[in-house]
Amino acid sequence: MTLIKSISGIRGTIGGIPGNNFTPVDIMKFTIAFGKWVKANGGNNKIVIGRDARLSGKMVSNIIVGSLQSIGIDVIDLDLSTTPTVEIAVQDEKAGGGIIITASHNPKQWNALKLLNAKGEFISAKAGEEVLALAEEQAIEFEEVGALGSYTLKEGYIDKHIEKILKLKLVDVAAIKARNFKIVVDCVNSTGGIAVPKLLKALGVETVTELYTEPTGHFPHNPEPLPENLNELSRTVKKVKADLGISVDPDVDRLALVCEDGDMFGEEYTLVAVADYVLGKKKGNTVSNLSSTRALRDITEKAGAEYFASAVGEVHVVEKMKEVKAVIGGEGNGGIIYPELHYGRDAMVGIALFLSHLAKSGKQASILRATYPHYYIAKKKIDLDHATSIDYLFKEILKKYKKYPINTIDGIKIDFDREWVHLRRSNTEPIIRIYAESNSETTADHIANQIMADLKTFSKENS
Repeated sequence: MTLIKSISGIRGTIGGIPGNNFTPVDIMKFTIAFGKWVKANGGNNKIVIGRDARLSGKMVSNIIVGSLQSIGIDVIDLDLSTTPTVEIAVQDEKAGGGIIITASHNPKQWNALKLLNAKGEFISAKAGEEVLALAEEQAIEFEEVGALGSYTLKEGYIDKHIEKILKLKLVDVAAIKARNFKIVVDCVNSTGGIAVPKLLKALGVETVTELYTEPTGHFPHNPEPLPENLNELSRTVKKVKADLGISVDPDVDRLALVCEDGDMFGEEYTLVAVADYVLGKKKGNTVSNLSSTRALRDITEKAGAEYFASAVGEVHVVEKMKEVKAVIGGEGNGGIIYPELHYGRDAMVGIALFLSHLAKSGKQASILRATYPHYYIAKKKIDLDHATSIDYLFKEILKKYKKYPINTIDGIKIDFDREWVHLRRSNTEPIIRIYAESNSETTADHIANQIMADLKTFSKENS
C-alpha cells in the first residue's frame, strides 16, 4: 500500500495506516495545508472541488469539504466532474484554487488530490513545496462557528464546459454533423460517461455506441487508455462498422482513438493530428514534453512554425507554452492543451477538434493516420539497487555520448539525427525510465537496450 507526497499533490491507496496510505488523516492534513496556501496566495477564500467516479471519491470529498470549511474556506462542489471541467470552473467562479479528487489512470484502490491555482492550472513546483511544508506544521488554528466556510453544490458545469467548446472557432459542428459519424465510446464507468456522450450529441453525432458509461467507479478493465486495455473497444468498432472509437481515462484529461479498422490511432498521435488541424488554420508554435514523439516537431516545421520541448509534466508544458506563445501543445499520452479554451489537458476539446479535422478531411481515421510520419517509441525501465548513485550513472552517460546534442532540463535526452533517447529518474523509487524513438521499431528497441546495457555496466563500476 502506498502514499506518495509530491509537489503536484498527494496520491495513494485507500485504507491502512496514516502516513503510509491515503487515509482520512492524510487527506485532512494535506487539504488543510492547501487551504492555508490558498488563503495566503489565491486572492480569496474560495475553492472549487470535483471528483471522478472512483469508489472512494465521495468519502474523500466529504473529508475535503469539512476540512476546508473548518479553516474558513468556502467550498463550491461540482461533485461528479472531469479534471478539465474543474479547471474551467475555478476560472469562472473566480476562486482562489481548486482540488480535483482523482487518481487519473490508476486502478480503483487509488485516489489523489490534484491541486489548482487561481488560474485553474496545476500549482507550480515552488507552490507544491510550500504546501508540503505547511502540511508538516503542527500548529493548526480552526475557525469558530461563526467563521466556518460555506458549502455550495453547483451542478451543470459539464454543460458549461461543452458550451465553451462549441463556441471555439475551429470546432466545426456543421462539418461533423454532415459526416454522420458512427462512434463507439469507452468511458471506464467514470465521469467521461457523463461528459463524452453529451459532447458528441452537442456536436451532431447521432449514432453513438456506449461502453461503460455508467459512472459507478467499477472500472471494467485497467483504466489507462493504452492499446492493451482497449481490445473490447477495438472489437466493437469493427463489429458495428463505426467510423471511430474514443476512449478517455477516469478524469477525462487523456484521449485515445481507435480507427475504423480497429487499429489504434496511437496515443502519441492524438496530439499530432489535432495540432496538424490547428496549424492549418492558425500560425503558431507547438510544445510537447521531451518524451513525446518527434512527429509533432515534423508537422510543426512543415507548417512553417517552431516546435519546443519541455520537461515532462503538464505544469512544465504549460509554462513553456506560455513562454513561446504556443497555439497548441500537450503530452504524448493523449493529453491535448488548447490555450484558446484553457491551459490544461482536456480530452473533450481534443474530441471536438479531432472530429472537426476528420470531418473536414473527408478521410477515414486510418487514412488520416497514415498521412503522418511513422515513429515508434520503445519504453523501458531499469531497477537499481538503493545504493546505486543515479547522479553517477547520468554523469557517465553524459561522458559517453558527449559528441551528440544533449538536453538536460529533465533527466538526459540524447538526439541521434532522426532518433532520440530520454532517461528520467523516478521521484519515488530507484528506477530509471528509458524512452527511445525511431522510424524503425527494431532501432528504437536497440537504442533503449543499449542505454540499459550502459547503465548496468556503469552500475557495476560504481558498486
